Amino acid sequence: MTTTGTGTTVGIREVAEHSGLSVDALRWYEREGLLPRAPRGPDGRRRYPERLVGFVRLVVALRRTGMPVADVREFVALTDDGAASHGRRMALLERQRENILRQQAQLADDLAAVGHKIEHYRELIAAGLDCEGLPVPPDVAAVQCLPTLQTERTAS
Repeated sequence: MTTTGTGTTVGIREVAEHSGLSVDALRWYEREGLLPRAPRGPDGRRRYPERLVGFVRLVVALRRTGMPVADVREFVALTDDGAASHGRRMALLERQRENILRQQAQLADDLAAVGHKIEHYRELIAAGLDCEGLPVPPDVAAVQCLPTLQTERTAS
């Protein structure tokens, strides 16, 4: 961490640690216009002010939620226009928020489907039945237990 006339800055390694991106990925993001260029210190190394570190975290979140590279690039480019682009940036973020909400709803449905199937298998195992509702032979019943139950049996 370095303190300059413009405030506290951190190097690329610290940003990588805090963002979950590798140093190479940060450099790539910058080259591809997915991040504003980080200012350089007197030694020529990137120095990230706190505000830019926060921006990196936002970009990582946007990408993690599936925002297309082209939209991230547009969002970053709009920052050059300053306050005049707040409405356009907000529109991009609102559109992504809607995408995230759709993803959440879909994941909730998918989670419910998986949970339903887990419960179905628990009921079959407890009843000693196969998927057709027929009794399973003892040798099958012995191995159809949940792995955690089988591990507990082996440990006993």
